[in-house]
Amino acid sequence: LASLLCFLLWLDAALYRIDSRWGVFQRKGFMKSLVAASGAAGGALGLAALAVELPVSTCLMLRSIAEIARAEGEDLDSPAARLACMEVFTLGGTRSSDDRAETAYYAVRAGLAQEVRAALKYLAREPAGRAGAPALMRFVQAVAQRFGVQVAEKAAAQAIPVLGALGGATINALFMEHFQDMAHGHFTVRRLERKYGPEAVRHEFQCCAADQRRQHDQ
Repeated sequence: LASLLCFLLWLDAALYRIDSRWGVFQRKGFMKSLVAASGAAGGALGLAALAVELPVSTCLMLRSIAEIARAEGEDLDSPAARLACMEVFTLGGTRSSDDRAETAYYAVRAGLAQEVRAALKYLAREPAGRAGAPALMRFVQAVAQRFGVQVAEKAAAQAIPVLGALGGATINALFMEHFQDMAHGHFTVRRLERKYGPEAVRHEFQCCAADQRRQHDQ
């Protein structure tokens, strides 16, 4: 329940007045600098500051993800688009061992599909009671489980003050760049699905992924 409330609060904070179209939040480089500064400040104070710094950096990442989603035609007033923003945290990984994780994009989405459908069904029926929704809890737990692995790496990088400042800034910048890239890919696919249909887009995606694997193996 705690992870559910945290993610929902972070998402609400990240989407604050997003309809105002403040240009500063649409600049990827500026958002990357902000989240790096947040990581440096938190890292300089060590693990004790993680409980404060993590919500700030996560909100900044979510805001950047949401701006990318809106640019790709998503209606951020809809529960489906908001859940799609949170899905981005489950895509790929920031380590070199995850370089080919993009080929598993549809596998990740399929793994979350049941939770997403259940959460949307609940929100359509009980929008005011979302904090107690078992369906929402399962979805957020699935996101938190994947995101938590990366947060553990972040905590290790910030464990030693001063050195942690550099580590916190670096890993936050890498996280932001990674999630911005994942958001661009995710919401481009969703935009194409709305236009051409999910099956046609999935077929082309798999063809491109197969070509990429062949080139990598040569």
